[in-house]
Amino acid sequence: MKKQLLTISAAALLLSACAANINSDHYNTSATGAVGQVMGCTVVNVRQVNVSSDDSSAGAVLGAIGGGVAGSTIGHGRGSVLGALGGAALGGVAGNMAQKGLTSQTGVEYIVRLDNGTMRTITQGTDVYMQPGQRCYLLYGDQSRIIPAN
Repeated sequence: MKKQLLTISAAALLLSACAANINSDHYNTSATGAVGQVMGCTVVNVRQVNVSSDDSSAGAVLGAIGGGVAGSTIGHGRGSVLGALGGAALGGVAGNMAQKGLTSQTGVEYIVRLDNGTMRTITQGTDVYMQPGQRCYLLYGDQSRIIPAN
């Protein structure tokens, strides 16, 4: 029983810690059919950046649960309680680190000059890479992205 709970906890941790898709060709179903706006622009600067999740609580919580269950199998009586507490602490730290590692990804930050002269920045995935001087379109609405003009 305890092995099954540990396996389920580990699987839940891995499933909950998947990185979000930040590529320019990814849309959520709620964005389908939504009207956005488009502005012409030119890429001014490009740099590689690291993108990570803002929330690591799911990994820590699931790791603590799994570690607590695993630790409780050590010893009897007080030893079991101490094992559960130690396992929960170690599992929480390990779960937090695992989620950060699984949700961290490489992105690209673009600085673009809009055709009206104003400048904007946008960070997105690496599926499309544009060079300084390249013409592009800024698509904006609920989520913004830039795509090549040609």
